[in-house]
Amino acid sequence: MSPVRTGTARGGAAVSPERLAAASASLAAAVDAGGEELPEPQRARARDVVAKVERRTSIAGGHTVVALAGATGSGKSSLFNALVGTDVAKVGVRRPTTSTPTAAVWGTEPAGELLDWLGVGSRHLLGADDSGPQVGSLDGLVLLDLPDVDSRETANRDEAQRVLELVDLFVWVADPQKYADSRLHDDHVATLSSHEVVTMAVLNQSDRLAPEDLGRLRTDLVRLMERDGLPGATVLATSARTGAGVDELRQRLANAVAGRAMARARLAADVRTAAGTLSGHVATGEGGVAKASRSELLDALARSAGVPAVVEAVRRDYRMEAAADTSWPFTRWVHRLRARPLRRLRLDGRDVGVTESDVRSVLGRSSLPPPSPAARAAVELATRRVADGAGADLPTPWAEAVQRAATPPGPELGDALDQAVVGTSLHARRPVWWRVVGLVQLVLAWAAIAGALWLVAYAVAGWLQLDALLPDAPAVGVLPVPFLLLLGGLVLGPLLAALSAWLARIGARRRGAVMDARLRSSIETVADDEILAPVRRVLDRHAATREALRHAADV
Repeated sequence: MSPVRTGTARGGAAVSPERLAAASASLAAAVDAGGEELPEPQRARARDVVAKVERRTSIAGGHTVVALAGATGSGKSSLFNALVGTDVAKVGVRRPTTSTPTAAVWGTEPAGELLDWLGVGSRHLLGADDSGPQVGSLDGLVLLDLPDVDSRETANRDEAQRVLELVDLFVWVADPQKYADSRLHDDHVATLSSHEVVTMAVLNQSDRLAPEDLGRLRTDLVRLMERDGLPGATVLATSARTGAGVDELRQRLANAVAGRAMARARLAADVRTAAGTLSGHVATGEGGVAKASRSELLDALARSAGVPAVVEAVRRDYRMEAAADTSWPFTRWVHRLRARPLRRLRLDGRDVGVTESDVRSVLGRSSLPPPSPAARAAVELATRRVADGAGADLPTPWAEAVQRAATPPGPELGDALDQAVVGTSLHARRPVWWRVVGLVQLVLAWAAIAGALWLVAYAVAGWLQLDALLPDAPAVGVLPVPFLLLLGGLVLGPLLAALSAWLARIGARRRGAVMDARLRSSIETVADDEILAPVRRVLDRHAATREALRHAADV
């Protein structure tokens, strides 16, 4: 049962100070996390609510602020005087009569700080015993008579709206002639539809109506309140002139005061309203980067960075190094004259005595050709698909934020890709078989030289007719050893070189695969740092905003 209903001083689920503070903190966190992706007017409203919660809860005392609000001629001031028991508010036929709020304060607890915050200068103090005949005390009640919400004077309307933003309990006062006024309902009551627990409606001047008309109008006012989104709001009929219904209204106010929870209930409703408004600008969940989109992005970045060209250079470099170590020694010098592919690309950092962190400053940029228009278009398409997939279910401002995050500005992405290639080690341990084959090639070469020199020595000795002085050359079967040495060196060396070249092509493919994996790992780091991480940060902000708003709305 609501605290403003007869017969109870407490009821409903009261909002504890700790719960209210936590909800307010969640709302503030949502505003901070949402940033510019949330509309500025709603963010400003939420910040105002957070500031109001902090200020209202910091004011000492357990006062309950109740505002009598309504249209011109509704009899607010007369009802205010009837509740107070004396003529405090000015009543007259000239409209508007009320131009500034008037406050009546019950009890002895100081309310100066609260009234200063409310901006109410006209104050009337009553003792706790001036409560009237109702059950329960009005001690702690601050009753306000506000300017007309439909006043012809703009300043009066603004003042009424300003104070309505700060009070704890609304009592909407209507008269039989203007109880259905659209300005009252559409511009004021309906805008506080989430404040049902702190809202009452009073059909004043009921003495002007016959009983059957009073019942019909009261039923119609209940219907209008339901249309405004307040189906459970209390609706009373009063007459300030005859006093009819005044005691019941006073009793409802006494119940509200006794509960001492209206202030927190109003603030909680404000927090819920602000959170609900902002929740319309976040989705129910977040997407992510699909595996296919990520793979497409990495492939596009690898092409843009020239990874295929680098891998091909690695393969050729491997084959040239292998040829330099394993080819026939008599033609090996030809391979050493050829320019090394990695060195032409300024990617041969093996001779530079620097650490990986020094690569950028020592080596600078590579000599890789710039990406082709097709490669750049592929990167743009891949980043767009990443952003489209990640932001597909998000509201437009968040989706646009994802798109911006996935598109690094200017040449930064190209520089990062180039430095990723430059900073990747493209060298590995030289295969052992190169050294073995190289030694065998040297043996074969020296064998060929020894065989050639041996045969030359026999030829010279024969020409000088000194062959009788030389021993016979050893033979294997019918073939002399010097001839076998020469033949073996000249035939087996090139054959071994051809076999080594075939093995080098296989090794080059394997080395290329290894370096391709290294380069793609470096490219993946760039993709994470420059594209995917910024996208994830936007999604994380959205998730933080959504969760904070959910916690704030649960108060």
